[in-house]
Amino acid sequence: MSALTQSAPGYRARRTLPFLVETVRQLKRRRTLVMGLVLALLPFVLAAAFAVGGTPGGADGQLTLMATATRSGANFAATALFVSAGFLLVVPVALFCGDTVASEASWSSLRYLLAAPVPRSRLLLSKLLVALWMSAAAMVVLPLVALAVGTAAYGGGPLELPTGGQLPLGQALPRLALVVAFVFVSQLVTAGLAFWLSTKTDAPLGAVGGAVGLTIIGNVLDAVTALGDWRQFLPAHWQFAWIDALQPQLEWSGMLKGSAVSVAYALVLFALAFRGFARKDIVS
Repeated sequence: MSALTQSAPGYRARRTLPFLVETVRQLKRRRTLVMGLVLALLPFVLAAAFAVGGTPGGADGQLTLMATATRSGANFAATALFVSAGFLLVVPVALFCGDTVASEASWSSLRYLLAAPVPRSRLLLSKLLVALWMSAAAMVVLPLVALAVGTAAYGGGPLELPTGGQLPLGQALPRLALVVAFVFVSQLVTAGLAFWLSTKTDAPLGAVGGAVGLTIIGNVLDAVTALGDWRQFLPAHWQFAWIDALQPQLEWSGMLKGSAVSVAYALVLFALAFRGFARKDIVS
């Protein structure tokens, strides 16, 4: 083996930038603390709003998820997910995934990481896994805090279903866990957009803002009914398919279709990120 192809004694590419090390680095970031604080405070804000405004009611006496918010802790957690899934939960996903590579480039530390040497694919994989883990954690923090706040404020009764009927708490908790899992899967498109943009720019806010902006555009396009069946190819079309989990009989079809669309888009975007970054000139 020539001197040019030899590696330093003890060097193992798979041991560079370990998952735990990258996780600790990201947890120490101020934006992580701020995002976690915002998500943890939202249930308290909702509870205060209900305390000031009174018990919510549906239009024309119609039973809705919002109208059942104060019936139990489980209902309060479901309502917190409902009001935040459309936009608020998009932000931490875009932030954690869009800030991965671009932040290193903006600090001029990316080239030093690669010179360590950390293989490019290894660096991207480590950062992507940590970003997805932190995004999933953000999805879990909100309903957990909401469940605790709602139980303290409204009791631990059954989950009142918008379609009528109830689910005992023992059945309601797995349903809420399924809702959280689907919300995370549906946000994989935003994660893919943010991660891909993060490999294309040295401005973290550009990657984060671009992912959020494109997600909003998808929501707008889904509202254009003239598109007809073409809307079914938009991830935004299925973002509230988890409502099917809050029925007496669990309905899977909408969530399965939405998951398939989201995963397909995400895989393409992740592949583009890895392919582009492998050929990119790193100057910062």
